[in-house]
Amino acid sequence: MELWSKEVWGIIARVALMLLSSSGAARGEPCRRPLVSALPPAAFSSSSRASGSHGPAFAKLNRREGAGGWSPLSSDPYQWLEVDLGGRTRITAVATQGRYGSSDWLTSYQLMFSDSGHNWKQYRQEDSIGSPLTCVVLHPEGGPSRSSLWCHKKDMSTCLQALPGNTNADSVVQHKLQHPVIARHVRLLPLDWNPHGRIGLRLETYGCSYDSDVVSLDGRSSLLFRSSPGPRRTPAASLSLAFKTPRNSGTLVQAEGRSEHSLTLQLQGGRLLLLLPKGRRPVSLGSLLDDQHWHHVSVELRGDGLNLTVDSSSLWVRLPPRLAHWDHAQVSVGAGRGLASRGHFRGCVENLVYNGLNLVQLAEKKDQRVTVQGDVTFSCAEPVSVAMTFTSAQSFLRLPLATEAPTTEASVGLHFRTWNEAGLLLTFDLPQREGVVWLYLSGARLHLQIHKAGRAPLELSAGSALNDGQWHSMELVSRRGHLSVAVDGGEGATAHASPPFLIAVGGQLFLGALYEQSCEAYKHRGNTSGYYYIDVDGSGPIGAQLMYCNMTEDHTWTVIQHNNTALTTLRPAPGGGRLSAHFEYASQDDQLAAVIGQSQHCEQELSYHCRKSRLLNTPDGPLLSWWAGGPGDGQVQTYWGGAPPGSQQCSCGLQENCVDPRHSCNCDADRGEWAHDSGLLTHKQTLPVRSLVLGDVHRPGSEGAYRVGPLRCHGDKNVWNAAFFDQETSYLHFPTFHGELSADVSFLFKTSSSSGVFLENLGIRDFLRIELCSSTEVLLSFDVGNGPTEVAMTTAFPLNDDRWHHVRAERNVREASLRLDELPAATREAPADGHIHLQLNSQLFIGGTASRQRGFRGCMRSLRLNGVTLDLEGRAGITPGVQAGCSGHCSSYGSLCQNRGRCVERTSSFSCDCSSSAHSGAFCDREVSASFKSGTSVSYAFNEVIGSSGSSSVSSDLDLRAENLSLSFRSLQSPALLLFVGSSRREYLALLLNQHDMLEVRYRLDSSRAADILRSKVPNLADGHLHAVVLSRRAAAASVQIDQNPKEDFNLTSDVEFNSVRSLVLGRVPDSAELDPELSRLASVGFTGCLSGVLFNSVSPLKAALLHPDTSPVVVTGPLVQSICGSTSADPHAAGTRHHLSGQSGSVGTGQPEVNAIRRDSALIGGVIAVAVFVTASALAVAARLLYRRKATRRRREGKTPKPDDNGGSSEEHKEYFIQEVWTETEPPCFTVKKPAEHRPAEQRASQLLSPVVCRDCTRTPS
Repeated sequence: MELWSKEVWGIIARVALMLLSSSGAARGEPCRRPLVSALPPAAFSSSSRASGSHGPAFAKLNRREGAGGWSPLSSDPYQWLEVDLGGRTRITAVATQGRYGSSDWLTSYQLMFSDSGHNWKQYRQEDSIGSPLTCVVLHPEGGPSRSSLWCHKKDMSTCLQALPGNTNADSVVQHKLQHPVIARHVRLLPLDWNPHGRIGLRLETYGCSYDSDVVSLDGRSSLLFRSSPGPRRTPAASLSLAFKTPRNSGTLVQAEGRSEHSLTLQLQGGRLLLLLPKGRRPVSLGSLLDDQHWHHVSVELRGDGLNLTVDSSSLWVRLPPRLAHWDHAQVSVGAGRGLASRGHFRGCVENLVYNGLNLVQLAEKKDQRVTVQGDVTFSCAEPVSVAMTFTSAQSFLRLPLATEAPTTEASVGLHFRTWNEAGLLLTFDLPQREGVVWLYLSGARLHLQIHKAGRAPLELSAGSALNDGQWHSMELVSRRGHLSVAVDGGEGATAHASPPFLIAVGGQLFLGALYEQSCEAYKHRGNTSGYYYIDVDGSGPIGAQLMYCNMTEDHTWTVIQHNNTALTTLRPAPGGGRLSAHFEYASQDDQLAAVIGQSQHCEQELSYHCRKSRLLNTPDGPLLSWWAGGPGDGQVQTYWGGAPPGSQQCSCGLQENCVDPRHSCNCDADRGEWAHDSGLLTHKQTLPVRSLVLGDVHRPGSEGAYRVGPLRCHGDKNVWNAAFFDQETSYLHFPTFHGELSADVSFLFKTSSSSGVFLENLGIRDFLRIELCSSTEVLLSFDVGNGPTEVAMTTAFPLNDDRWHHVRAERNVREASLRLDELPAATREAPADGHIHLQLNSQLFIGGTASRQRGFRGCMRSLRLNGVTLDLEGRAGITPGVQAGCSGHCSSYGSLCQNRGRCVERTSSFSCDCSSSAHSGAFCDREVSASFKSGTSVSYAFNEVIGSSGSSSVSSDLDLRAENLSLSFRSLQSPALLLFVGSSRREYLALLLNQHDMLEVRYRLDSSRAADILRSKVPNLADGHLHAVVLSRRAAAASVQIDQNPKEDFNLTSDVEFNSVRSLVLGRVPDSAELDPELSRLASVGFTGCLSGVLFNSVSPLKAALLHPDTSPVVVTGPLVQSICGSTSADPHAAGTRHHLSGQSGSVGTGQPEVNAIRRDSALIGGVIAVAVFVTASALAVAARLLYRRKATRRRREGKTPKPDDNGGSSEEHKEYFIQEVWTETEPPCFTVKKPAEHRPAEQRASQLLSPVVCRDCTRTPS
């Protein structure tokens, strides 16, 4: 007790000393001076700006210049604002404010800091146990939404710690940093914003100047401090410093003395080790300290122990009495001696203070007590190499290289770190495109593959466990016929080979992934909805742009946002003039034009809500309102959404259902109640909408609101522009191809024929031809006046397999190349002296020749010549013997349809029919899951099904001799009934968990006999994890398979026919009186947990209840919550945070629209806030009362068994174990686990399970 009291008083004394010191510092120099207000405009930068008046330089607190603050071009998760403070500065606080006079403000944001503007460090509040993380969720329509929640470790790539923002555009919200940050650059990332507005920001940072003494050590240099002669024994001593380094090992400081008095600080594996005298175990603290960010270290000798601090983490080390003082004769910085040394330190050390002496300052002043060894500089240069983070599988980096003549030596090296065990590191072509080199991770090992035409692939592998989050080096060296791949300088193993061909880098390096030219192309790689970089013209001059791709079952939509897609209220203009709105898009004009031009269909919503505000026509006057759309600034248009161009009508006028038949728009009736005119603009030549002018908003009582939706396009005419040649004599002809010095041709084909000419263009003597010579060979041939030249590509697989194959041919003054699918290119160099111009003058023939011989029979699509797509469909529509479009896409892409989804052919593209699948989505890959409570029941009535399709085993009289049943579940309840199928003859099939947590299948196919019970031997199924069950029966033979366990076979002893099947029930069975007592009790209790992917023959009752409740014979009672609980990576308890099916909001109807609110009355807002505060306080009081009662009840129930009660519910002990189990899966570097005190209730323990740690310069992506 006495020892405990001494420790507590010691801690109190140290805290008091820190508080007094900080208050004294505040009195001396308050570090809260405004840092941003006096900066020049050049100090501000941003990801984008909505217009010139919304630029980042206007983002100064309380300023009203420009548009009153910064707003980006689009409000999405990829925007940022950056401020350069001009030098390293001590930053203590940040304040934010919305954009003046608007509805634009941030409600949460994230901060990042950097010394260089390249290498960024995310700000996190230390010890913020239970603080929320913001998880970015991208919805199908492209709109991001966010919610504060706990994040699972596999979602950390999109999870950020949020700082609170504003509640309106005027008030200032200041956030005092928990610890001062030293940095030059500040970057603010919006995470959430006013849902009725967009991103808008003014900001200020507070702090003061920062001075430091820095030394840079190159890995061979060091400092040596020798203390003055005399007494050195100090019972209270300290050592502090800051460092940054790109290396994960090296000795920082080593202090040596007599009588066992030594101390060493060194890096090992990115962690800091404190080494004490011999016999004492080393102590480690921190992680990923080799991220080239500053880290602060201090060691304090206090009484009987040492206090080690790294950044904001501290550790107390108790020492024996003989070591309770320091007796050091010398201190070495950057180097160490002895067996414990980890080598020299490479990096920067700042403000190294040993017992009050600044050793760096002494060295800089050439104090005799400090000896400088090696090359030392007293500044810290930014590293030449900057780490790059690949945040998704679509990220890539292309590095063009200078073209040089091939040599006999080549080397490629890089450093990487990752937590993923598989992924592409880099790829490059061999010289003259003779082959391709791939370096990638698989199974956490490094693999090298070299593909060269006509040779078997060369494969090497080296290293292991390379997904540990540490930096690893890779070096590929080819020298004089010898090839080696080394990992970690050879320490991680080296692989060797002696290939009989040259290994060199030809042209450019690719790191990561490559961009596609459309959302359609991404879909055909199997990608689902999300943000992707679209490069609309491939290698052309138009840059890649981030766009949202919405992959639906029917279409693949490209969604392009602009600066205001919200419903926006109009304010009367001074002087009664017209009001105008201008729209700027997230894509450049050339990107917009290319997307619209290559799409089959584009649309944009245009709507106007009105009350006594006319829209287009007046009874006796001119046009009141109009909009402009199309390329550039657009052309004036006088029609509204849903009507054809030039009609000067709205949709209701075209349909003849306007509220006043005398007018062509609802709003033109000029009535006192709210009305609206809405519709889609679909004429591509007038898209996108550039501006909007509204004229009748100045009269007394006039009110209006408009909305211009995002631009949405589907169908890629370039990808699916196709023609079918059904005769050898048929062909298409186009104008002469002009490829005198450079000809670049690409297309896709599929055929069942073994030969045919794809393309031919003739001149007087010159020609260009690409043809299929045999079932395994494609030939490029041409003549530029030097005689015919051929480049052939031979495959080991047939090309007449009626599947799509990709041909890319190129001819220039240096060489000609031919590439097929993903095989290495075949090349042919041009003669050194000779003709170089390809002179053609005839028509270009596609699918045949001028002689009408050796024509191609089959399909060709996506034909591009020098980057221009030829309109095969348009020309085929007017050419005999050639059909527009192609069928048979499922032979190539049908494998993308998953989970029993059926590929459906379309003239352009394909789709997946998920009607016979328990899944949904573009590829039938999206699991359909729901969380069940004890009172939930889903009943599917078979006797209401009219007919059957596909492979359904349900006959017209609903008698079954066979069943195929599959589902997944997770639950802590046992016993529990998972599924029940009943009949009108008291026969049934029941799937349940018994009291031993094992699966049982009960078949009662004869009502006069007892049920057959099929018991599985797989244990522990009520453990809260996801389990998959497959049941199959054919007559008397039945089988059950659970997860990846072996299939278990059974035989039924009763009847083999399931007669008069009536219904299938999930959850509580409403009518269970006729069942045996045990099954009746389970059926009445219901099921608590998750069910997913339920499929009975071809019927998916859960999918019908969740997605098609109005058109399916299904009845839902009780709470049914759709969730992702059926995902193997999902948090089982996340289901409870999803929306309830009955809680979806309806439309506004004809009432006043919900708009991007223009603030009308501050008193009204204040009243609303007051009411909200009162309601919140009341709710908290009630919640506290209920929680108190619940805790009291739990105390009375302590000691009870964790088994389910008689009603099948799980006990509190079960719940506590489950929460603990979920979160202990989380691991560094994004989180560390703190084991909770066992005596705390579950809800208290869950809130204290995680302690955030910095996720540094490499981002962890979901595995």
